[in-house]
Amino acid sequence: MTTMTMVKALNEGLRRVLEDQPRSLVMGEDVGRLGGVFRVTDGLHKDFGADRIIDTPLAESGIIGTAIGLALRGYRPICEIQFDGFVYPAFDQLVSQLAKIPNRSGGRVRLPVVVRIPFGGGIGAIEHHSESPEAYFAHTAGLKVVTCSNPADAYWMIQQAAAGDDPVIFFEPKRRYHAKADVDTGAAALDLYRARTVREGRTATLIAYGPTVDVAENAAAAAAEEGLDLEVIDLRALSPIDWDPLFASVRKTGRAVVVHEAPGNIGIGAEVAARVSEECFYSLEAPVLRVTGYDVPYPASRLEDDYLPNLDRVLDAVDRSLEY
Repeated sequence: MTTMTMVKALNEGLRRVLEDQPRSLVMGEDVGRLGGVFRVTDGLHKDFGADRIIDTPLAESGIIGTAIGLALRGYRPICEIQFDGFVYPAFDQLVSQLAKIPNRSGGRVRLPVVVRIPFGGGIGAIEHHSESPEAYFAHTAGLKVVTCSNPADAYWMIQQAAAGDDPVIFFEPKRRYHAKADVDTGAAALDLYRARTVREGRTATLIAYGPTVDVAENAAAAAAEEGLDLEVIDLRALSPIDWDPLFASVRKTGRAVVVHEAPGNIGIGAEVAARVSEECFYSLEAPVLRVTGYDVPYPASRLEDDYLPNLDRVLDAVDRSLEY
């Protein structure tokens, strides 16, 4: 058992991938000699060389297009998009090519490409550095979409994503990069596409992912002081979503609140609310509620605390649910 930050856990996970898979490589802006702007790839260039840790031009479409070509020739690229808001120039390559070629070939051509994207707010950044674009990719058939919320998941999930033959969009909550936790590198890892029950409870279910799992846990701890017993579920995978634990939890508690940073309009929370309402209708004691970012562009950093879901907003939603 080793205590790591999420940055260190990702770094160690990538190191394991590069050691175990000779055809794997890491590519992106400043991932080489600098070690990445968040230092996730720190030291890898020195240990694995410039042929496997590749500094690319500032051209996201070129990064993904090149990775597709490499994957077609048998390589296993792991791409870094430096910030969430920089992914849009690569959107055509991601949704028109990376997501489509395996299906277009009837499954004969596989594209084992992992696209790492630091996402979300909470770091006091400027415009284009605090986006939550996950719904675009979860909506795109042919892409797997996952996100870690803690160092242990970061360590294992990056390895699992790189071991598969499907294209995976791997979202990393940047405001959790320096959160520390114990990582058991010898433990059996939870399946990449499985949800995890973080905290058991019977009063209501909080459903979160990525940066808001910590918010949900803190809300559950605060609610416990008032006698409320909240269950917390970390989705981990956004496409495909592991529905069975969600349905089982809501059938037990009768209430659900979904928490995410992205705007609420047509977000992940909307799909969760719809599916839970369809499958658990006769168990629900209240409508499924959402606590999300607002339906506006991400604000300037001085206003982000008012934009992001927080403990008070989550507890308010729980109170509203209990009023029904």
